[in-house]
Amino acid sequence: MEQTYYYIIIGALMFEYVLSTLSGILNMNSITKEIPEGFKDHYDEDKYSKSQSYLKDKTRFGLFSGTFSLVVTLFVIHAEIFGILDVFVRQNASHPITSGLIFFGVLFIINDIINLPFSIYSTFVIEEKYGFNKTNWKTFLTDKLKGYGLTVVLGTIIISPILYFFNVYGANGWWIAWIIITGFMIAIQPLFVHVIAPMFNKFEALQEGELRTAIESFANKVNFPIGRIDVMDGSKRSAHSNAYFSGFGKSRRIALFDTLLDKHSTDEIVSVVAHEVGHYKLKHVISGTILGIIEVGIMLYIFNYFMLDEELFGVFGVNELSVYCGLVFFGMLYAPVSLVTSLITTAISRKNEFEADAYALETTQKPEPLISMLKGLAASNLSHLTPHPFIVFLSYSHPPVSDRIAAIEKP
Repeated sequence: MEQTYYYIIIGALMFEYVLSTLSGILNMNSITKEIPEGFKDHYDEDKYSKSQSYLKDKTRFGLFSGTFSLVVTLFVIHAEIFGILDVFVRQNASHPITSGLIFFGVLFIINDIINLPFSIYSTFVIEEKYGFNKTNWKTFLTDKLKGYGLTVVLGTIIISPILYFFNVYGANGWWIAWIIITGFMIAIQPLFVHVIAPMFNKFEALQEGELRTAIESFANKVNFPIGRIDVMDGSKRSAHSNAYFSGFGKSRRIALFDTLLDKHSTDEIVSVVAHEVGHYKLKHVISGTILGIIEVGIMLYIFNYFMLDEELFGVFGVNELSVYCGLVFFGMLYAPVSLVTSLITTAISRKNEFEADAYALETTQKPEPLISMLKGLAASNLSHLTPHPFIVFLSYSHPPVSDRIAAIEKP
């Protein structure tokens, strides 16, 4: 059985790598020489050429980093690094929860050190080259330190009880762990609004004026109470434009990137707000959370049957059984199932985006601002206008902008 586990894990790694590589190459080859019909009002020849170069640079970088990641993962498995790490952990901690926290902590640090050069290159070379990067070294390093702090605090809060209940209750621990994770998935929304997001960005109330009046008027029209309408200093890190909703009930917030306000009209921004309201009104947020909770429950239930499987541990060169190692190893064994579920969730996400666009169109009765906004965001973010269908199927959470516009214009 150990050999079977080995082939499943290695096969999943190789298959995912081949899919990612193939989709990236196909996507680069889907570039067209001519600007697609309908986009010439937002793209000129120079900007369109720049968007293609941006795609090529990001794709090639992704292929290189993906190859590097695969090589490192294969080395870790075959050199039995997990076994060496587990021995180190057991020599320095005797309690299973302490051992687990140290184990995950060391993995996190090693992974972050390995990925740091790639993060630096992406931010300070690729994004800088195309005029998107606004991050300085002080902000970059400060973000890193804040991220480490959050990881330590939230990781300890989540992992400790999971390890405890699996160690104490064994096969019955899965449903208690499920409850804990479910609670976290629900609590993270207000936590993100009030604690996490303000750690990284400054949020200021949108000033009274035409835009705020228009947003509040729309919200009242569709009976959607908004707790806060904030402007976020997105330009502190990037020139990319965006907007998002977060939170539930009274903690609900609309966050508009300051870069968005600089480039788009009131009607265009209201159309974005209408789209985001559509996600809430159509229960996309709730249904997504419920699906996530169900998926976690199924995964934890299956984990019961593998968490202390000696032959699975043998694949990674670990001699002593533990829940914390079992979580890592099962995660790798579960990869084929994760791939299938990700295809389902991204397909649902694309469907939801079409529905949110339709809601925005129905409630504003203004297709032109919505279309203009989609084109404007695509142009300002140098989006690829003709992505290959395979990469859309594989990883796009949003439909291609041309498909969204076609759906809006459809009689």
